[in-house]
Amino acid sequence: MTTGVSAEARAAASAALNAKRPPSRGHRKAHDKLTALSGFGSELDYELLLLFAKNELSAAVTTPLLAVIVAVGAMFWAPPAQLLLWLATVFFAKGLLISLCRQFIKTPREEVKPQAWRAKMMAAEFLYGLSWAAVAFVSSGAAGEAAHTFVFAALLIVISMRMLFASPVMPIVFAGTLPMAAAIVVRFALLDNPFYWAMAAMAIGVYVYFIWLMNGTNATITAMIGFRAEKDALIAELEQSKSISDEARLRAEEASQAKSRFLATMSHELRTPLNAILGFSEIMRSEILGAHDNPVYKEYANDIHQSGQHLLNLINEILDISRIESGRYELHEAPVALATVVEDCQRLLRLRAETKALRIIEQFEPELPQLWADERAMRQICLNLLSNAIKFTPPGGTITLAIGETESGGQFLSVKDTGPGIPENEIPRVLKSFGQGSLAHQTAEGGTGLGLPITKGLAELHDGTFELKSRLRQGTEVKVSFPRKRVIEPVPRIVEPARWLKDRQNSSAAMRAGAKT
Repeated sequence: MTTGVSAEARAAASAALNAKRPPSRGHRKAHDKLTALSGFGSELDYELLLLFAKNELSAAVTTPLLAVIVAVGAMFWAPPAQLLLWLATVFFAKGLLISLCRQFIKTPREEVKPQAWRAKMMAAEFLYGLSWAAVAFVSSGAAGEAAHTFVFAALLIVISMRMLFASPVMPIVFAGTLPMAAAIVVRFALLDNPFYWAMAAMAIGVYVYFIWLMNGTNATITAMIGFRAEKDALIAELEQSKSISDEARLRAEEASQAKSRFLATMSHELRTPLNAILGFSEIMRSEILGAHDNPVYKEYANDIHQSGQHLLNLINEILDISRIESGRYELHEAPVALATVVEDCQRLLRLRAETKALRIIEQFEPELPQLWADERAMRQICLNLLSNAIKFTPPGGTITLAIGETESGGQFLSVKDTGPGIPENEIPRVLKSFGQGSLAHQTAEGGTGLGLPITKGLAELHDGTFELKSRLRQGTEVKVSFPRKRVIEPVPRIVEPARWLKDRQNSSAAMRAGAKT
């Protein structure tokens, strides 16, 4: 039977492992890809070009609309025919750039060659910059001072916009903005006026300043993409680690189920020889059938009896755990004072609490009636909860023990700590056998993950409820409530009716009078 159980457990674990393998391979592939990205290879070039393309598509209407506004403003000194031709050139160049960006986004990543696409986008951006630079030479000779200032301001605005949109790829920044900056300088340099020469020099200074700013922006964008790649790689590694831990948990659960089935099956075979050993050793050490010629034999018999008793107690404890898991735990119920049980458990664990400088606060309602419960199970519930609170509460924290009446007339036991808490999505996990929260290994001592499941099972065996409330960095509260039917209410004193008492007294007096006569 043991072999069959092991084979079944191995088959279940193998199936779980096979179910988890595809995501693990996917995580490894994502990890390799993102690691290459953080190494500033072709993946980085692709990400930067993709960011530029998205910027262009998000502002597909902004710069053409600005071109219309500039054309309307330039109508005061430039012929409309020239302005319309210029607008057509700007729209054509912008349409070519947008079409190229859309085609880049639609192309599968595996088919993209970043260097070739960057050359295409640089050519399209250069054409777009030339189309904007042409506005500086539309009837420039007949323009006045206001017209020169208008063109200067308009081109600087367009230069700043193009630098912002193209900042992920600096070669595209230069391809698009150099023609416009050169157009401003050439237009003002050709004018025979020192004021315009100063404006040309100022345009050069402003352009150099913009380039310096864009270099910083480009470095920030590159670092941001690198950090994002590292974050994604870390997430992939965490997911892979979680997948491995899930596989290990499934194997542990299967091993636990196999253990429970094995213990339930072998309990009778283990108890039978132990009972015989205990019985015969008891007879031998008591010398029921006669005294031993050698006194050492009596000592041996006593050692055999004590060892057998210890082994039997150990088997009983292991079987208790398996019975709770299989729903076959038997309660030995009797009147139990909940306050007495909690005080005894606190006394047992007080040294551990004092070692960590923990403060334990008692909030006991006075004169609570007794519960009809299994005293051993109640002690185990309290010890498990208090032990968990001591484990997870950092030094100098506070643990609150509370017992009292519930709103429905029952009684409750509550243990609240100031520990790190449990994330809400991990609460179902910690209530399962061998389940532990993500902070367990960081903030507490080691454990098997059976304390809370056993406590929950014992509470349900007493028709009670188990409630766990926890929030991250705000502590944990576990409350075990017992129903009203478990409370032993004191029986009120029966008061005899006055008339019945008087009749009884009269009857007694008549009987005494008859006895005298």
